[in-house]
Amino acid sequence: MSFEGVHTPLVTPFKADGEINYELLGKHAAKLAGRVAGLGVGGTTGEYYALSFDERVRTFNTVAEAAGGKTYLTAGINATTTNEVIRLGQEAKRAGLPALLLAAPYYAQPTQEELLTHMLKVDDSLDMPIMLYNFPARTGTDIGDAVLEKLLERANFVAMKESTGDISHLHHLATHFRDRLVLSCGMDDQALEFFVWGVKSWVGGASNFLPEAHTALFDACVKRNDFESGRKLMAQLLPVLELLERSGKFIQYVRYGCELAGMPVGVARAPLGTLSEDERSAFSRLVQPLLRDAQ
Repeated sequence: MSFEGVHTPLVTPFKADGEINYELLGKHAAKLAGRVAGLGVGGTTGEYYALSFDERVRTFNTVAEAAGGKTYLTAGINATTTNEVIRLGQEAKRAGLPALLLAAPYYAQPTQEELLTHMLKVDDSLDMPIMLYNFPARTGTDIGDAVLEKLLERANFVAMKESTGDISHLHHLATHFRDRLVLSCGMDDQALEFFVWGVKSWVGGASNFLPEAHTALFDACVKRNDFESGRKLMAQLLPVLELLERSGKFIQYVRYGCELAGMPVGVARAPLGTLSEDERSAFSRLVQPLLRDAQ
């Protein structure tokens, strides 16, 4: 098992009263296990920033119990302080999750030197395989080359989810770090471009409701090197992925996609809202044919 393949960052189901539906989270994880290469809990798609510490710990345990040993599991442990990140990592390790997703602490905007110190402390404390998460639009801090070079001197830093959206940065990473880093697509509407540059990992939020479409694209491009088929598959999937990435309502669309796939997961936590009826109708028209193709 590894960070390669399609990995689903799990959505967090909520009940009508806003509480987490842990039973449904476990069922969702178990249903996806085996259909994708791995599952992540505690990522952006799971609204980790909107959950309490105790809620996050319980989601770790829920997913580990439901899918542990069935697929590769990664725990997102990002928080605003080094101490809380380490505490979350300790709980993930205790739950039996084998790997971590680690981003720059959001809002604090540490310097590159401070970011390096933070990440090294996390590694010292936890000693687990780590996928870095480079998402400066959300965290406010880029994982720069100098930091990445230092981190890659350690065995546990093995992968990075690249979510800058900058194709030139993809080119840079794919050429300068090719043999030292499992690079992962973190900008879903650019998946084809990532695969062209030899990327063998994809963390895709829409695989919560379209796992087969994601694995079909991945298999065509990465396993078979069949980019003619890959372009056709991406052309079918791209309108869905563009809405997710460019609309400003990524999580709302993922949640509605789950509903269309027969697994209502409730609405996002405030301040996020819901989709309008026009948005729901338009998205349904895009998603339904892909759901039918998977049946």
